[in-house]
Amino acid sequence: MKTIVKSFILVTLLISLYTFSSQAQEIEKQKNKTDETTAQFKVSGVCGMCKERIEDALYTTGIKSATWDRKTQLLTVIYKPKKINELKIHELVAGVGHDTEKVKAKDEVYKKLPDCCLYRDGVSSHDNR
Repeated sequence: MKTIVKSFILVTLLISLYTFSSQAQEIEKQKNKTDETTAQFKVSGVCGMCKERIEDALYTTGIKSATWDRKTQLLTVIYKPKKINELKIHELVAGVGHDTEKVKAKDEVYKKLPDCCLYRDGVSSHDNR
């Protein structure tokens, strides 16, 4: 009889530990999701090369994803504000030659873009990417 009671208590404890562990993991997952913020702002560019350059500039700590839409000129970024702020995101994009709503790219950086990407000089969209 004592063995059955001990076995029952042991099984109950193991089930409780498993349940609490699962709940803790789920809470941590939810916490990580709520730590993310989405920002959307205009970034000047022309083509698929611009898209690649803009998005590649944002492969950094704290940024989960970055997608630039050539037609709308909108960049959508999902990031963790505890690791990076929105102004820094604007600065990273401007650092590769593309103007944003808050930060203009330096002229010397802009002038190093390929001729087909010189959006300030009146180059219009020229590819279907």
